[in-house]
Amino acid sequence: MSRRGLLQWLRARQELTTPTERAVHTTLHTASLAAGSLRRGLDETSAQEAAPHLRLLTGAQALAIFDAAGHLLAWNGPHEALAEQLHDAASRAVDGERRVLVAYGGLVRSAGDHGVRALIAQPLLIEATGVVGVLGVVTTEDPGPGMLGAVTEVARYACSQIELADLDASRARLDRAEVRALRAQISPHFIYNALNTVASFVRTDPDRARELILEFADFTRYSFRSAGEYTLLADELRNIDRYLTLERARFGDTLAVTLQVAPEVLNVVLPFLALQPLVENAVRHGISGKPEGGTVTIVAADEGTDCVISVEDDGIGMDPELLRSGSLDAVAESSGMKEAAHVGLANVDDRLRAAFGNDYGLVVETAPGAGTKVSMRVPKFRQGIRP
Repeated sequence: MSRRGLLQWLRARQELTTPTERAVHTTLHTASLAAGSLRRGLDETSAQEAAPHLRLLTGAQALAIFDAAGHLLAWNGPHEALAEQLHDAASRAVDGERRVLVAYGGLVRSAGDHGVRALIAQPLLIEATGVVGVLGVVTTEDPGPGMLGAVTEVARYACSQIELADLDASRARLDRAEVRALRAQISPHFIYNALNTVASFVRTDPDRARELILEFADFTRYSFRSAGEYTLLADELRNIDRYLTLERARFGDTLAVTLQVAPEVLNVVLPFLALQPLVENAVRHGISGKPEGGTVTIVAADEGTDCVISVEDDGIGMDPELLRSGSLDAVAESSGMKEAAHVGLANVDDRLRAAFGNDYGLVVETAPGAGTKVSMRVPKFRQGIRP
């Protein structure tokens, strides 16, 4: 704990006037310290960090944590000579998915362990997963209902934190899969067209071809990077500028771009490749379907605690009736928008809501012949989310 955190904790203790209030505060504080480790999942490091706090919560003389295979991950406290007997109890707890109690008469004690009255092996059981580990307790008291109940509740609390860690890991894996889906969307059409455009300049304008090759290299390096599920708005806009440079080389004067960005929102963090599908849809399905071409307008505005980003085109638009259902699937499939576009819009919408909540999904405004505007609202700061 940092010095500042310790001072805050001591100050809070001084403000609590009764022994009961102080006891409750101490228990909650100890539980939060254990949670910080277990939220990273159950392994040797997290078990060793959490064990002393879980020991305090159970009131045990010693506490051990085993994994689902019965391997000892951590031991905190004395009486390590009893580790093998506790390991046997833990193995039975895993097999039977129930608590195993080794009472005084069933113990084999060495000289220093005569005060031990019982061993308790409480399985860490998650409903959808099964046993993920065992909480082992060494006690010098006869384990009555109060102690057994405390051990059960501490194990249930530990399970909830481990389950949250599993959910976080699952969400991270899903985010990575969704980013891979967007990269797959970019590959087949844009890359092919970009290379064709570069090839067309090789003989007529070699210098221009070299510039476009460098833009293409930087674009692909960013789009296929392996680090991070989030990025800065400034970096996302820089990559979109590369994309639009390549597209303008292909479309010529029929594609115009307007950019309006408030400087104070450039460091806003948003999901990686959140803007690319919106801009690509505007070019591919808005402007390219209009013989005379059109304009794509990108705006990033500061609105208090949020940043509002919009991508608008004056292209062919789509049927607004489809918006009444609130379905991005229907919107994306209308007006010639193919499956890849549908994946892009729905993907971005899902990732925004997963990161920031349901108030931060995509908003689509459109009408036939009047273009399309897709907007997103992103908090300027959200704890735990960084590039």
